[in-house]
Amino acid sequence: MKENLLKKLLFVFVCNIHWLIIHAQNDSLTVADNLVTDGIPALPAAVVAAVKTYTESRSAVITSWHPLKKEMLIVTRFGNTPQIHLVKMAGGARKQLTFFDEPITYASYQPLDGSYMLFTKDVGGNEFDQIYSYDFANGKLTMLTGGGRSQNGNIIWNEKGDKIVYASTRRNGADRDIYMMKPKDSTTNKMLLQLQGGGWGIDDWSTDEKRLIIEEVTSVNESKLWLYDFTTGNKTKLLPQADERVVYTNAFFSRRDSKGIYLITDKNNEFQKLARYDLSSRKLNILTADLKWDVTAAQLTRDGKQIAFLTNEAGASRLYILNTATKKYTPVPQIPTGIITSMEWHKDGKTLGFSYASSNASSDVFEWNTLTNTLTRWTESELGGMDVSGIAPPKLIKWKSFDGRDITGFLYKANKKFSGKRPVIINIHGGPEGQARPTFIGRNNYYLNELGISVIYPNVRGSTGYGKTFTDLDNGMKREESVQDIGTLINWISTQPGLDASRIMITGGSYGGYMTLACATHYNDKIRCSIDIVGISNFNTFLKNTESYRRDLRRVEYGDERDTSMAAFFERIAPLNNAQKITKPIFIVQGKNDPRVPYTEAEQMTEKIKKNGGTVWYLMANDEGHGFGKKNNQDFLFYATVEFVKRYLLN
Repeated sequence: MKENLLKKLLFVFVCNIHWLIIHAQNDSLTVADNLVTDGIPALPAAVVAAVKTYTESRSAVITSWHPLKKEMLIVTRFGNTPQIHLVKMAGGARKQLTFFDEPITYASYQPLDGSYMLFTKDVGGNEFDQIYSYDFANGKLTMLTGGGRSQNGNIIWNEKGDKIVYASTRRNGADRDIYMMKPKDSTTNKMLLQLQGGGWGIDDWSTDEKRLIIEEVTSVNESKLWLYDFTTGNKTKLLPQADERVVYTNAFFSRRDSKGIYLITDKNNEFQKLARYDLSSRKLNILTADLKWDVTAAQLTRDGKQIAFLTNEAGASRLYILNTATKKYTPVPQIPTGIITSMEWHKDGKTLGFSYASSNASSDVFEWNTLTNTLTRWTESELGGMDVSGIAPPKLIKWKSFDGRDITGFLYKANKKFSGKRPVIINIHGGPEGQARPTFIGRNNYYLNELGISVIYPNVRGSTGYGKTFTDLDNGMKREESVQDIGTLINWISTQPGLDASRIMITGGSYGGYMTLACATHYNDKIRCSIDIVGISNFNTFLKNTESYRRDLRRVEYGDERDTSMAAFFERIAPLNNAQKITKPIFIVQGKNDPRVPYTEAEQMTEKIKKNGGTVWYLMANDEGHGFGKKNNQDFLFYATVEFVKRYLLN
């Protein structure tokens, strides 16, 4: 009897254990085969439902107007990745045209009859884009470039719509040359211009097809313009006329007479202005001298009569329309405060399409009609049930840094339903030649709405939008001065009655990832935790391993590791070599195919922290590059991030 009872008890015990194991498995998220994790505990399956309304929002971006019809191509996502969609009217259905596993973010109609489009696509986030054509009559897809480890893009059509010029690194992977091709016959592909360096691109093609404007970018604060002559095959320098460190960019022919070009420049100014350059007199005329902000983009109508241009005013966009005959321009007041991107004039010369986002709405496509002065919305992207009604617009904040300089940022306050001092996430932008702007923050609204965390997006020295002197303040051996800007921000937080300086997390991606790692070493005692996304852990190893087409461009910003004094400086400041100072938990995220910041930067940092006995979570996606572009990977990263934040910032 006893033996039977023991057998029964043992059977019940084993069954219960088996049930617990199955139950635990069912209550935990499964890690997909494409993801590599290390140190990340089992994530509760309940997180999926808890955050779902913050993972389902969409956005829409215009990419091309049909040349004959009032129709457009947009980029939006309905599946796992953004794809090209057709919209035939304002408010019309979004018809999906491409169905790739990889994201597609660019497409252009053939400009004569729109019978086909060209688009670019990479593999696994490696940024080695190839050019494809899509025939609207039969849906046929054709790859026009050779594939492999080369970047192909910067497509410019000729006036007749039967040829393109484009830039490619296919010759050696390091230099960006100029090619020409008839897309209907890829065997016509030929090199026009062999160049040295990875910073070359095409700005415009003259209507008579005799000239190209070529731009050579040396750094964020220096670029040159060249004129390529098809007849002679030679290129001649347009600007600068003398040796000077000036930006000349976004250039296009005047069209109606082709006697001049319009461009954006910061010559003799802290900020970038719209200008016109006369090709015969070689005189440069600044058109927007009275505007005290950067002109960030400009586009001319096909008839050459109007230019739409954008300014960046304290982070927000403002749209202006310039009459090329009178040189007078006026702002468009009907557009609320937000961020405008991807301007595209229709062939009719009066209809401007653009994408617009604000702090409480993701990007959508709008049309501004310059004849009727009316604003029309073309798309209305779903927020997936996200409620942003309790979230206030971001507040522009300012604090004094170590040298007395004013540094600014945007504070997104926790939902007003939360009281008392709120924990803070400091989210540092990449670049460093970038800028945090008051736009929609997507999934990060979860922290404001559900966890009561306030988020600050700082614009440390080195950011764009505040003048070229400010952008240069972190160059070379000034690198850690931008890190000190975050140190003074932490001090500022301690003076704010609504913010909790005892609960701060640092995060950022790319250069923001470096800043995160550097802050984790410098301010370990002042923060709770940190999350580094595709960040640089040692500038020496980064510059050695980043793709060759971008290496020299990065040396101008960070410094040249081939110089022994600079290499020694890099070793001294490297977060990798100061990892022993990190005692707070850290989460490191990386894409295996990242061509900018190689995955080895993340791996070596993770291993060093593990060796030191620190708490580190590591996540790598084998099918991603410089950040996660696929929704399934973004979702898992978000689930893990929410769990990390709950464990180490809030508890």
